[in-house]
Amino acid sequence: MATLALNRNPALKRRSSRIALNAAVGLTAEDPAKALFTLTANATNLNRHGAALQVTRELLVGTTVLVQNKRGARISARIVAQVNAMGGKHTYGIEFVEDTDKSQTFWGITFPANA
Repeated sequence: MATLALNRNPALKRRSSRIALNAAVGLTAEDPAKALFTLTANATNLNRHGAALQVTRELLVGTTVLVQNKRGARISARIVAQVNAMGGKHTYGIEFVEDTDKSQTFWGITFPANA
């Protein structure tokens, strides 16, 4: 399957390294038919600015979703790419909408200085 992504400047480097951790999160979003839903998703490849999300529903690249971590903190994120779709599971790349202290600490982990 081809990766679908927003038009992004290839000259821009990744802002932080990915860390191979998994985290269960709550996700509130709209499907392509504009129906609002909330479900549990699996976040992988965490970084200071987002993650990859595995969900059982189809999402549209470019839409904004609400992500809730296990501590109850919520943050808005943008779907920037569909990475994979297999066996009823869809994987999307997300980036946090705002670059604030809240986004820097959302995952509840300390990232390496160069990450």
